[in-house]
Amino acid sequence: MKKSPSIRIRREALIPLLKDPDEGVRQAAAQALGQLDSAGSLEEVLDQLKKGKLGEKVQAIYALGRIGGEKVLGPLVYCAKRPEEDIKSAAIEVLGELAHPNALPVLIEKLQEPNTSLRAKAIAALGNYRDPAVAKHLVPFLDANDGLLETEAALALAKIGETAQEGKLIKLLRSPYSSTRQAAARALGELGVA
Repeated sequence: MKKSPSIRIRREALIPLLKDPDEGVRQAAAQALGQLDSAGSLEEVLDQLKKGKLGEKVQAIYALGRIGGEKVLGPLVYCAKRPEEDIKSAAIEVLGELAHPNALPVLIEKLQEPNTSLRAKAIAALGNYRDPAVAKHLVPFLDANDGLLETEAALALAKIGETAQEGKLIKLLRSPYSSTRQAAARALGELGVA
């Protein structure tokens, strides 16, 4: 897909500024070019998401994350609800990275996924919100005792700063799973001093 004439004209006007003697001007030009490339490529990425093979669709999901903004939420939410686990997993991860408030209900819903690794992705994604109100959805996973879900929950709760779970995190230090003990230790360190 070709860039629109307007975008092409703006790009051509901005490119010489990449060699401007002023660093601020060079940075502004580079940022503007990046925005123009993202805007022009959104249609291409959405087309790849619709028509591509599985691997290309997953790449398109990550590209949507790089583009960012509200315009990518709809396609990402749609992908998070798809039956294909690879697509669903990538969409959950990208929605978590974006941490947009409108994606929060979808990620909370993904905590009920039958696939443990998808639930773990959703837990990790929710930690990016750094919202104490999200913690109530994550706390039950501290009791999962599977070496994965409690690991992700401990790390996510630490990101949120959920100091009320300090006692449960201390108990996780005695878990039979090394991944859980490691996550609990990291979480306790990240919670900071009250």
